[in-house]
Amino acid sequence: MTHLSFRNGQVLTPQGARDGATLQIAQGRIAAIGDVQGDAFDLQGGWLVPGFIDVQVNGGGGVLFNDDITVEGIRAIADAHRPYGTTGLLPTLISDSLEHVAMALDACEAAIEAGVPGILGVHIEGPFLNARRNGIHDTAFFRRIDAEAIALLTRKRKGKVLLTLAPELCDPQDIAQLVQGGVIVSAGHSDADYDTVMTAIGAGLTGFTHLFNAMSPLHHRNPGMVGAAFDAPETYTGLIADGAHVHPAAMRLVLRAHPHERVVLVTDAMPSVGAKDKNFVLQGKAIHVENGICLDDAGTLAGSDLDMAGAVRNLVRMAGADVADASLMASASPAAFLGLCDRGSIAPGQSADLVWLDADLQPRAIWQDGRLTGG
Repeated sequence: MTHLSFRNGQVLTPQGARDGATLQIAQGRIAAIGDVQGDAFDLQGGWLVPGFIDVQVNGGGGVLFNDDITVEGIRAIADAHRPYGTTGLLPTLISDSLEHVAMALDACEAAIEAGVPGILGVHIEGPFLNARRNGIHDTAFFRRIDAEAIALLTRKRKGKVLLTLAPELCDPQDIAQLVQGGVIVSAGHSDADYDTVMTAIGAGLTGFTHLFNAMSPLHHRNPGMVGAAFDAPETYTGLIADGAHVHPAAMRLVLRAHPHERVVLVTDAMPSVGAKDKNFVLQGKAIHVENGICLDDAGTLAGSDLDMAGAVRNLVRMAGADVADASLMASASPAAFLGLCDRGSIAPGQSADLVWLDADLQPRAIWQDGRLTGG
């Protein structure tokens, strides 16, 4: 049993903020929370928050998951995001061949078996998407989901499998079969109408991938996918809070229209995060970063250069969220979306994944499983 004591700052717990606290840590988990005792870590007026969980990470540290579908590539991506407070993530495969989908599933399982810190599973974003809403995805890989793909995705594995698909291009029974097989199904890169999305939700779909982006918009006579997301408060909505993918006014609308515990901050991060060279190549397209925004030569958004600490800051500064709510959307909400009950909050029984944010919400130190890993 070890003790981590914190003073001169707010420790965010599910019961509210505490003015300092001592965490008893056993086997990488929080065993108990008590008052400050003995020598304490000085938070310098900042915050101790749960480690961030990012369910959409395409790359980091100069590595694109599609190009390096290996345990080593996954480790490099996780290492690049950890200094920004991300202690749990899903490496995300952008639309690719079914062979590469199989490789991504196997690589993430192997990374978990190898003990790569923070790998919670894998996000397969496509290729079962609508070409009308492809964004930066290469439509050459697009295909309808079939029995072969469902069998591949539902094979019993370690870790979570999150799948983004266009619900109008599959049958509700496909979604039900995926969910029954343990896959978390999210709607994205889709032109589905409201009724189609609601039917998909009835079949077991529970998420929306990067809300507003690459999906049918809200119209007062045709609510589309965005309208369905707002009309289904039981679902989880991914939100890229960089000010480019989603205007701050739209962020504020989300905070007013959807339960905060169902809003999931994501980065949609590319290899530029944590890398000195911000330029990279995505499936043959040259991508450059301008003012923190990833673009191809045609000006199409290509993921982001956003990290999770930056997403939290942006939600506070651009959308007026308080720190506790922004932290919730970066930790407890994604944990709940993934069905993980052992992480995402500072509470007994939870993984001792912690982030010290200073008064400016910059990450100053990170603990993973109770061990200081950065700062």
